[in-house]
Amino acid sequence: MEAFVAANKGKVHILRLDQGDYVLESICQLIKEKNIRHGVVVSGIGTLDRCVMHMVTTTGYPPQEYFASWENQPLELLSLQGIIADGCPHLHMVVSDKEKAYGGHLEEGCRILYLGEIVIQEIEDTDIRRVPNEKGIMMLTEDKAGR
Repeated sequence: MEAFVAANKGKVHILRLDQGDYVLESICQLIKEKNIRHGVVVSGIGTLDRCVMHMVTTTGYPPQEYFASWENQPLELLSLQGIIADGCPHLHMVVSDKEKAYGGHLEEGCRILYLGEIVIQEIEDTDIRRVPNEKGIMMLTEDKAGR
């Protein structure tokens, strides 16, 4: 285990997504426009009519992934959260239809049906990034010399 400390919080960004907006693409646009290096997506809710996510389906290495997708189907975006490290988001989501809930890693192509609301807490005073470990899994690390 490794823990990282950021003593200073930065701005809170509240993103409203309208019908036809794309979730991950809009978050990446905000990261670029506002020059967000590090942050936490603390909340994300809304409705989708297109959704793409992936999840692991094995316990061995390398992990095998399954990509689930929905097209022209109403879904509730129940939760979106994750970390932005060195300008790169790693986000997971939970969506539901009228019968089940599904969870996985947010992919490009998730489109807002009616509305979306996302809150990003910017973090200052840290230099976290992801680097592959010996098994190729992207792990958070901190460059303490870079502070």
